[in-house]
Amino acid sequence: MPSLKDLKNRIASVRSTRKITSAMKMVAASKLRRAQDQAEFSRPYARRMNEMLSDLVRLADPCEKLPPLLAGNGKDQTVLLIVITSDRGLCAGFNGSAIREARSQIKTLEAEGKTVKLICVGHKGRDLLRREHSEKFLYTAESGSKKQIEIADAKVLSDKVLSLYDEGAFDVAFIVYNKFKSAISQITTVEPLIPFVPVESEEKESAASVGAKALFEIFEPSQTVLLEKLLPRHLEVQLLRALLESAAGEQGARMTAMDNATRNAGDMIDRLTLNYNRSRQAYITKELIEIISGAEAAA
Repeated sequence: MPSLKDLKNRIASVRSTRKITSAMKMVAASKLRRAQDQAEFSRPYARRMNEMLSDLVRLADPCEKLPPLLAGNGKDQTVLLIVITSDRGLCAGFNGSAIREARSQIKTLEAEGKTVKLICVGHKGRDLLRREHSEKFLYTAESGSKKQIEIADAKVLSDKVLSLYDEGAFDVAFIVYNKFKSAISQITTVEPLIPFVPVESEEKESAASVGAKALFEIFEPSQTVLLEKLLPRHLEVQLLRALLESAAGEQGARMTAMDNATRNAGDMIDRLTLNYNRSRQAYITKELIEIISGAEAAA
C-alpha cells in the first residue's frame, strides 16, 4: 500500500498534468475556429472548380489531344499515395486512422500486383510508415500545423508531384487525409488526384443553370488549352483543401483528446484524494489505538 507521502506526490503530479492538458485544450480550441473557417471557406471554391473543369471536359473536342493530367499516360501500374497527417501528436486517433487507411491501400494495391510509392506530409505519418515502407518514399514535407496554411504551401507540394509525374515516377495518384466533419469527428478519405476524374453531371438542371451554360459553349482559346492551364491549378486547390481539412481535423481531435484527458485527470485526483483521506484516517486511528493501549498497559 502506498504511503501518505507517495499519495500526496501523486496527487500533485496529476494536478500539474491537468493544468497542462487544460491549457492545451484551450489552445487547440482557439486554433480550431480559425482552421475550421479556412477549411469550410475552401470547400465551395474547390467544388466549383471541379465542376467547371468537368464541364470543360464534357465540351472538349474529342479529336484534340487531351492534357496528360486528364488523359493519364495510359498505365496504372505505379500508384502514388499522398498521405497527410500532422507534425505533432496528442490528438487521439487522428493520425492513426489516416495511417491505417494508407496501409490498407498499400496492401490492397500490392495484392493486385501494383507498385506503390509514397509522399508523406506530416512527421507522424512519415515516422510510422517509414518503419515498414521506407523504400517506397519519394518525398516528405511538413504538414504546416505550426503556421497558417496558404496556397504557397500547396504549390510547393503540387510542383513536386507534377515534376515526379513528368519524370514518370508514377502513373496515377491518390490522396489520403482526414476530412473535417466536427470537433469530435473526422472522416478518413481517399480521393483520386491524377488523372483528373470529372464529376457526374446532375440529371435535373434548372432553367437558369441551363441558360448560364449556354453562354460558355464557345471558348477562346480552346477547351484543351484551358484545361492545360487549369488542371495544374486544380491540383494546387485540391491539395490546399486537403491540407486545410486535415489541419482543422487535427485541432478538433486534439481539443477533444485534451478535454478527455483533463476530465480523466480530475477523476483520478478525486480517487487519489479519497484514498489519501482513508489512509490518513487509518493512520491516525492506528496511532490513537497504540496510545490508548500504552496508557492502559501503564495503568
